[in-house]
Amino acid sequence: MKRLIVFAAVAALASGLAAAQAPVQEETRPTAAAPAAETSETLGFTSDESRRMTVAVDIDGRGPYPFIVDTGAERTVVSLELAEALGLPSLGDVTLATVANVRRVPSVQIESMRVGRRTLNDIRAPALDRADMGAMGMLGVDSLRSQRVDFDFQRQELTLSNSHIDDDNWPRDTIVITGRTRLGRLILTDATVDGQRVRVIIDTGSQQTVGNMELRRRLQARGRLGQIGVMELIGVTGDRVSAEYAVTRRLRLGGLHVNDMPIAFADFQLFSHLGLEQRPAILLGMDALRLFGRVSIDFANRRVRLLPTESRIDNQPTRLAAAAVIRTGRR
Repeated sequence: MKRLIVFAAVAALASGLAAAQAPVQEETRPTAAAPAAETSETLGFTSDESRRMTVAVDIDGRGPYPFIVDTGAERTVVSLELAEALGLPSLGDVTLATVANVRRVPSVQIESMRVGRRTLNDIRAPALDRADMGAMGMLGVDSLRSQRVDFDFQRQELTLSNSHIDDDNWPRDTIVITGRTRLGRLILTDATVDGQRVRVIIDTGSQQTVGNMELRRRLQARGRLGQIGVMELIGVTGDRVSAEYAVTRRLRLGGLHVNDMPIAFADFQLFSHLGLEQRPAILLGMDALRLFGRVSIDFANRRVRLLPTESRIDNQPTRLAAAAVIRTGRR
């Protein structure tokens, strides 16, 4: 079995309903107060041992605490240890879709959370063990709905901007992909894996790119699956899932291709929650995202920007290239 892969919050929350039962009623969303004099703000980020991005967060005037930026999580999550240390009020249990199942977990009230100069108020956050999450907490899409989030992996910077502000400082070779939203997530449809069309959810909280079993079935039916390996995925609640994985020849995102991309295959609850269990889909994790120089996710305008880079990650064979110049010799 391949080494353990830490799989972060693919958390899908509902008010007392199992995540697989859609549609669900929305919980009260946190309210965000953007800085009056600032339309954008650049923050430094660090990486944890799983290469996930963390930013400094203040909670109720105390901190800073390192939180993972998780675009695959529906809600912001806090560790049980931090909630106890800060004396955050308990709000009872909520339903959380993990990598393995649906379970009830405690939640707490956060009056205010500050990220840079931006403040979010009135947050109902699930509380999980820090050891399972690998962090003090996670910033989910409830904290980012009205924002454009730009990740510059070469400079180790994260820029938060209001979505209505024009962003024209990207080079000409930037690839722009427009998607749709479902339960807060941005889903891209202009993508293929070895010629098979897929839905793509960008998941900065996951170390590993994961496809659903429908994608595996269709790739196998077309004779596109290579050698199969086995790995273990670990979720934010400590759940462990045995998954198959294979190295795909080509993942296309708009006009860019990622060659020799490893993808794990598992039926996570998040795919069902988003109504994608019968459609080929992948959660695009940090193993793929870090191959780009910059990535921008604009939730309000349903737009993703990808800037290619020639660099490799950890001497792995995975490569990123413009579609017009790809020569793999494997077809």
